[in-house]
Amino acid sequence: MRTTSDLPRLTDRELAVWRTFLRVHASLTRRLEQDLLSEHDLPLASYDVLVQLVEAPDGRLRMTDLADRVLLSRSGLTRLVDRLAADGLTERQSCPSDARGTFAVITDAGRARLRTAAPTHLRGVQEYVTSRLSPTELDALGDLLRRLLPDGEPTTESPGGCCAAQVLSDEGDSHPPARARPDVTTWVTEQAHSGVP
Repeated sequence: MRTTSDLPRLTDRELAVWRTFLRVHASLTRRLEQDLLSEHDLPLASYDVLVQLVEAPDGRLRMTDLADRVLLSRSGLTRLVDRLAADGLTERQSCPSDARGTFAVITDAGRARLRTAAPTHLRGVQEYVTSRLSPTELDALGDLLRRLLPDGEPTTESPGGCCAAQVLSDEGDSHPPARARPDVTTWVTEQAHSGVP
C-alpha cells in the first residue's frame, strides 16, 4: 500500500502551471460552447462530430473511427449521434462489409448547420486564443503542446481550431478516395464561394 510519502511531489511552479492549463482549457471550451449554443443551439461536442464527418471521405465514418477522431468527449458518442440523427443532422448507415459495423453520415441539413456554425466557432478561436498571441508565440505554444501528446498521436491540427482535423491526403490509405479531405475552414470558404446555401 502506498503512503503519502511515496506520492510524486510537484513543485509550486509545476502545480501552478498545471492548474493554469486546466483553467485555460475549461474556460476556452466553456466560452466556445456558449457561443455555439447562444447563436446556433449547437453544443460543442455536436459541432465536433459534424466537423469530423464533413472532413471524412464521403462525409461518413464508422462509429469506431468517429470515436477515435472526436476531440472533446468519446463518452456518450452513440447517444450524441442518435440525437444528431433525430435532428436530421446525421444518419446511420449499415456497413455492407461488416454486419455489425455502422457508419455515421452527415446529411445535407448537417452540412448546412455546420456551414452556419463554423464562422462562430472560428471567430471564438481567433478572439480567445490566436489574436492574443504573436505568430512567434503561437509557434512556441504549438511546439510545447505537441511535446505533451502521447507517442503516435497526430501532431498537427488544421487552422479550423480545436474541432478541425488535419488536412490529409488519402495517399497510402487502404481505401481509394483520391482527393484530400479539406479542413473545416477550407470547406466553409469553398461553400461560401460556391453559392451553396
